Amino acid sequence: MGLFSRKPRAKATPAQSGQKEAKGETIAHLKEFVQSHAGCEAFIEPPTRVTQTTVVVVADSGEWTRRRVPDEATARKLAQQFGIPAFDVNLSGYPSRMREWNEKNRKRL
Repeated sequence: MGLFSRKPRAKATPAQSGQKEAKGETIAHLKEFVQSHAGCEAFIEPPTRVTQTTVVVVADSGEWTRRRVPDEATARKLAQQFGIPAFDVNLSGYPSRMREWNEKNRKRL
């Protein structure tokens, strides 16, 4: 093989297949949530030492869901794909309706 020859393509490993499955499940979950709840907004949480970047989608009712995403750019692309606004939670904070929903539904959580 020459210096710039193409290497044979490796088959997907089980870990890569699992990542694709998880990605598909995350997208499907968020899409279903947005479609079934009015007035959704995305709040992007930066990575910490313990967790990777996450996106919290909050409906008008205050009900919410959180999912891990690879990075902020991915979270913004998903929000754009779903047609909802996206905010950096460090700049905007969480909406009061989310806290109110949590208080009201604490026993169910």
